[in-house]
This record gives sequence, C-alpha cells and structure tokens, in this order.
Amino acid sequence: QVHLVESGGGLVQAGDSLRLSCVASGRTFTVGVMAWFRQAPGMERVFVASIPWSAGRSYYQDSVEGRFTVSGDKVKNTVYLQMNSLKPEDTGVYSCAADVRRTLYLRTYYNQTRNYDYWGQGTQVTVSE
Repeated sequence: QVHLVESGGGLVQAGDSLRLSCVASGRTFTVGVMAWFRQAPGMERVFVASIPWSAGRSYYQDSVEGRFTVSGDKVKNTVYLQMNSLKPEDTGVYSCAADVRRTLYLRTYYNQTRNYDYWGQGTQVTVSE
C-alpha cells in the first residue's frame, strides 16, 4: 500500500509558475513509476508527466513539454512538478499517481490512468487569463 498526498496548487495568472509536491508513504519501495494527471470539471483525467522511481526517462504530455518539469527526491519520498508559463488550459485538479513496479515498460504505458495503482486526493490549480 502506498499513500500519496499532493500540495502546492493555487490560483495564478497566465504566465506564472507553480511547483506541486507529492509525498509518498507506505511501501514506496514497490513503486516503479510516479505520474501527474490533471482533471478539469466534467472532463476525463488526462496525463501530464511521469518519472521513473529508479532508472528510465521521464515523459510529458505534448501540451506541457518545455514548460513543465517532473523531478523526484527519493530520500524525501517526494515527486515534484515544476510548472512554468502556465496557461488557462492547464487549470484542473492535479493528482499524483504511482504504480507497482513492472518488469517491462513501453512508451504507451505511462499516460494511461488504468496502469496506476495508487492515487492522491489532488490539488487544485487555477490559471486565470
């Protein structure tokens, strides 16, 4: 069991920056990938970014590539999402997710909500015009 708690959301203007944090507890040694998803009211949850807990590369949704950076601190059991040049379309509840480590990862795996086993409650990000 892994417990995830997000923080760092807020109300900002377009062009501003935010850094979200996701603190993991419990059986964190079983985690393979951690990811960030966003959900706007009445919309499906969509992938934002992911980072492997050990070796591997990070992935980003095309719309945030070059603006957002995902990073991790395993000592603190924390994953961050640095969000720069925020746009109104970035608005939504940002949730942290973690999977139980797999033996093989394909590029199509990371952006699918069904592949993640643990979810946080989410933190609201609102970007005004």
